[in-house]
Amino acid sequence: MKPLFHKVPINIQNTFGIRHNIEPNFGKIWHYHPELELHYVVKGEGVRFIGDNISNFSSGEIILLGENLPHTFRCSDKYYQQNDSLEVEAIVIQFLPDCLGKDLFNLPEAYLIPKLFEKAKKGMVLSGETREKVADLMKKATTASHMDRLILLLSILSTLSETDEYESITSGYAFYHSNESDIIRLNKIYSYTLSNYKKEISLEEISSISNLSITSFCRYFKLMTKKTYYDFLIEIRISHACRLLVEDKIPTEVICFDCGFNNVSNFYRHFKKIAGMTPMDYKRRYLLN
Repeated sequence: MKPLFHKVPINIQNTFGIRHNIEPNFGKIWHYHPELELHYVVKGEGVRFIGDNISNFSSGEIILLGENLPHTFRCSDKYYQQNDSLEVEAIVIQFLPDCLGKDLFNLPEAYLIPKLFEKAKKGMVLSGETREKVADLMKKATTASHMDRLILLLSILSTLSETDEYESITSGYAFYHSNESDIIRLNKIYSYTLSNYKKEISLEEISSISNLSITSFCRYFKLMTKKTYYDFLIEIRISHACRLLVEDKIPTEVICFDCGFNNVSNFYRHFKKIAGMTPMDYKRRYLLN
């Protein structure tokens, strides 16, 4: 299991990194790095974990992540079943805040860029014309070289700094920088939960996976994630329920049990608390868009 801190591979000859990946899935490792990350999901779907937020992602999503904001993109289960016909695709740009020089963003003309970096610490999901424009610029950046790469990055940052077409992802996540043993344990918890959320997971069971007593586990998990394990598990179940609802292939009552809830009223109560509406309203709202 890799440690949470991730060393971003950037060629020494380049100011920032850009990758166009086509792979079976996005992996599973919860990680962070000092570079900001602009992540464009060209193709793929699943659940993303960013700071203290758990949400679905799908094709076309573009997000900007601030420095040291923990994240992982867990694809839907079908992407981990060695199906050669299924692939995910993403364009990822990663850069340090001062990659273009410590003084550039202090210039009067660039005063909005530091403000953008502050907003990015909560994560930003782009929408509307901004998302379309940034997607086009990112595609061009994958094949650009020399000065054209820098010009495209500046164009992207300029577009992002001037837009209000975005939503923040976290509520202001304060990341606890842990040691490697803590990180390995957290990855075990995440992996086990994502593989078993459909069944009942007791605190005895998950604390055993973590090699901790129940009391120590509860304290540890709250410190690392700012939420209880039970809240975390419910959020994962509701995220999967949201995806099944918009796919509109099986009845809501079946989705309830398929996502790990033991009765329909319990499912409806938790869904409305997290999504802010009933499952039927959620499905109707999505299908009308």
